[in-house]
Amino acid sequence: MEKFEKAQWIWYSSDAESDSYCEFKDTFISDGAPCEIRISCDSDYTLFVNGSYASSGQYGDFEHYKIYDTVDITEFICKGENTLEILVHYFGEDTLRYRKGVAGLIFEVESNFGIVLSSSESTLARKSPTYVSGNKRIVTDQLGFSFTYDATKENDDVKFLNAVLVDKRCDLFPRPIKKHDVKPRANMKSVRAIGENRLLVDLGGETVGLPVLEFNTAKAQKITVAWGEHVKDGGVRMLIGRRRFYYEYMAKEGYNNFTNYMLRLGCRYIEVISEEPIELIYAGVLPQVYDIAERQTRVESDLDRRIYDASVNTLRKCMMEHYVDCPWREQCLYAFDSRNQMLCGYYAFENGNADYARSSLKLLGKDRRGDGLLSICSPCGVSLAIPSFSLYYIMEMKEYIVYTGDLSLAKEMLLKMKGILDEFLMRYKDGQIYTFEGASMWNFYDWSPYASGTLGKAQSVETDIFINALFLISLKNYEFICQKLGAEFPYAPEIKEAVSKKIKESFYDECGMFSARENAQEYTMLGNSLAILAGVITDDEAQALCDKMISEDSGIVDCSLSMKVFQYEALLSVNTERYKDFVLSEIRANYKKMLDSGSDTFWETIKGEEDFANAGSLCHGWSAIPIYFFHRLGIAE
Repeated sequence: MEKFEKAQWIWYSSDAESDSYCEFKDTFISDGAPCEIRISCDSDYTLFVNGSYASSGQYGDFEHYKIYDTVDITEFICKGENTLEILVHYFGEDTLRYRKGVAGLIFEVESNFGIVLSSSESTLARKSPTYVSGNKRIVTDQLGFSFTYDATKENDDVKFLNAVLVDKRCDLFPRPIKKHDVKPRANMKSVRAIGENRLLVDLGGETVGLPVLEFNTAKAQKITVAWGEHVKDGGVRMLIGRRRFYYEYMAKEGYNNFTNYMLRLGCRYIEVISEEPIELIYAGVLPQVYDIAERQTRVESDLDRRIYDASVNTLRKCMMEHYVDCPWREQCLYAFDSRNQMLCGYYAFENGNADYARSSLKLLGKDRRGDGLLSICSPCGVSLAIPSFSLYYIMEMKEYIVYTGDLSLAKEMLLKMKGILDEFLMRYKDGQIYTFEGASMWNFYDWSPYASGTLGKAQSVETDIFINALFLISLKNYEFICQKLGAEFPYAPEIKEAVSKKIKESFYDECGMFSARENAQEYTMLGNSLAILAGVITDDEAQALCDKMISEDSGIVDCSLSMKVFQYEALLSVNTERYKDFVLSEIRANYKKMLDSGSDTFWETIKGEEDFANAGSLCHGWSAIPIYFFHRLGIAE
């Protein structure tokens, strides 16, 4: 029998409002034999079997690439009648990590006797009486909605009715990676009062998981729970610009014990704000951990060991159903960020964490736009794109082949990658690639002067060193992939030759450095590093340029932590022995600064939380690059 042959997509009504919560209930008979459920929804779910939590966490997906989970529920069932209860949260509004689909739930339960239960009109459903629907309080543009839970309505007798069938047409695929383990509560390292009816909990380090709140109260009241990675101005910064890092809990009188199994928090600190005094028993999270073994690695220096371990911890905290940039502020899959993460993961984890890398690459490739580019994230419901990040997709696909030997995914995505290059070639003129125009295009390359672009504003068409060097590198990467697959490389060699020649003519100044733009004298570390890696100058010229790149008085604008990977690659590709000490010394200086601050993960930029108007992430996957360079340079073995 085909999967979901009898199951039907259902919802609690014919209409579905955004940010709504629905509860479903159904029963089946079992003789106690092994039993599993296959389940999928839009947008997230929590499954209870006979009153016990069994699973949660829908894989991020699209309508055309819809993922289902298979959950073994044998340990929760009993002989005789068994009850399923499923809470579904429908997002219903596009964000940077969610593409709007039709609200719905589908499931089937299978035992030794075949399918014993399928979702249908006989399944009971109701709008949740406890979770407030239609609240639409945004945490961030990436994370989407927070929630309000009303415990005073837990005993409200809201009648269940028969579910309604919905017209939701999806191709269903099994989850490509295993699910996360949900661990016991993270320890509260400390709890202290920071004001009237305000308690601050320190979890002791960056923690990613599901929110938990347990306390006693003499009266019903509203509790506000904020979370963050740092403490400023006496507490957690719950309001940063239009960001809202908090959830609300309407407490019932007496004992309250609550867990939300869908919203993931990335934080170190929890602040509990009540209207009246409470007796706090616990505030924190159930850590979610992707179970992957680390490679046994020897690192002799104590500082290097600390840097390496914190880099691995940073990677781990940024592993959800796919790689995410940061667990606190966004939880998004970016092609560039994930490239750094995959590169480090090939060294840090057993089997190179290949299955996990493959699933992220596939999800990126399943993105569909009107043009050939990738959306800014995947899955994504907004039109914004960073064109340069599409080129990194080809880079990380090549590296996936190099480190895993798996050609199957590249074969599946070969035309996707060609579509990216073709989109850039539409902007090819006189040997140069020109930038993209329009408010939905962000010509971003780095968080540094001359390279950050103008987000949300139409930009004039121009040519720069970044886009041309990256395009040339990508052409070479695509040629490598085609050769590995035995496929024809579809582009004339004259294109590579013309772009290489034009890069040097347009951006290489008499001072022996590359300017970001023609005749602009805007010298950036990233631009010069990419030019070296693109191979557009002689060995002697590259050597001289590298010497300038490590000089303090060269006038070159430094790159951010994320793009140091290209600076170090450029230096080491020219002369490993000459520049090895510089690379290691700079890594140690930058990363020791973060460790000395008390952080157990590495930051988005070296400025830490103060960057981006106090919204800088203190755990960012792209900054785990010491893993790669420590292995490459023999520091980690």
